[in-house]
This record gives sequence, C-alpha cells and structure tokens, in this order.
Amino acid sequence: MRLEGLIRFLFVVYCVLAGLLLFVAPWSPLWERILVRAPFPATVQLLSHTATRAAASGFGLVHLVWALNDLESFFLAVRPHPR
Repeated sequence: MRLEGLIRFLFVVYCVLAGLLLFVAPWSPLWERILVRAPFPATVQLLSHTATRAAASGFGLVHLVWALNDLESFFLAVRPHPR
C-alpha cells in the first residue's frame, strides 16, 4: 500500500514539473536559444509559430490539471488509521 502511494506521489511531482516546463518554456528566451540550434529552417519556422507554442503550453496545462486531479485522489485515499 505504501509503494502505491509513493508511486502516485512521484507521478504527481512529474506532472507538476513537466506541466510547468511545458507551460512556461515556449514563451521564455530559452525557447529562442533552442531555435537557434535547430538544424533545419523548417523546424525553426514550425517551433517559432504561435500555434506550436500554444499547443506546447496547452499540453503543459493538461499535465497540471492531471496533477491536481491525482493529488486530490491521493489525499482522498489517505485516511487516518482508526485507533
């Protein structure tokens, strides 16, 4: 039972970190620095397009909502032991 709780907690941590990264990174200067190193001009055009950035941010938002959902179920599953 404890292993299941640990796995659920680690999954929530993963979802929060991935969600924050995907939500924020497309609009940060880091994204532009990554684009400079892209090997093909078509890749640069695709990744610099606003729709692609919005899609990455949306995917990050999905991860954040998923984390909140799992966090809620994690706290509902944890019940104090009767004495």
